[in-house]
Amino acid sequence: MKHIKQAMWMAVIILSASAVEAQTKATGKTANNESVHNDYDVVHTENGKRTERMQMRVDDKMYTAELVNDEITSLYVDGEKIPASDWGKYSDAIGTIREQIKKNKIQAAKNEEQARLNEIQAKKNQEQAVRNQEQARLNELQVKKNEEQALRNQEQARLNQIQEGKNQQQAVRNQEQARRNQIQAQKNQEQAKENERFIKQLTTDLVSDKIIPDASSLHELSFNSDEMTVNGVKQPDEVFKKYKEKYNRFAKGTFSYSNDGIIQGN
Repeated sequence: MKHIKQAMWMAVIILSASAVEAQTKATGKTANNESVHNDYDVVHTENGKRTERMQMRVDDKMYTAELVNDEITSLYVDGEKIPASDWGKYSDAIGTIREQIKKNKIQAAKNEEQARLNEIQAKKNQEQAVRNQEQARLNELQVKKNEEQALRNQEQARLNQIQEGKNQQQAVRNQEQARRNQIQAQKNQEQAKENERFIKQLTTDLVSDKIIPDASSLHELSFNSDEMTVNGVKQPDEVFKKYKEKYNRFAKGTFSYSNDGIIQGN
């Protein structure tokens, strides 16, 4: 803080002439305060004492005062040292000097406080700059992540489009298969009706030929190019030939039936 204080004191060495002149006019005109110019005010500490050297121009005369602990120890007018016994002749100028010293102290205190506030603000600004830099780094990382995600999304969209095309093709195939299944179901239904009609007619003939006593007695029947069996009993050749000639399904090859409704062959 020492260098800050020194800087603050140096900052108030030169004050505006107009401000000092206004102060002088407020006290009334004398032979020693027609016009006032502040040239410098230097303060330092020496051997534990506050030493101040101030030079001001009053009524076109250069006054130089040296003070120790705010008490005037010497006075010069235009470079000539004035004995302490004659200081009363220059009371107005000395009053102006003291008033200006008072103003300088007030201004120095303000400057010192402002410097303290500036130092605090500078620290805050530096901390904010670090935060801003970190945020910029995070933003840059996020931008990179967003770009990578955009590429993944683009690739996923392409794959989704391909999959959608495959799904459409599969839907067409499924639709075609459904149509075929419907046709096959219709054929199966017609075949079932035909099988039912065929077995009913066959059973009627077997009962009529007294091969089985009634329709419910038919448990199984098989037919091939050599023989015909009913319920495990091989039938005579004349029966074999009769049924082969009557039923075209027997003439086409191997045929078998069981009472659980399973028909194999033509």
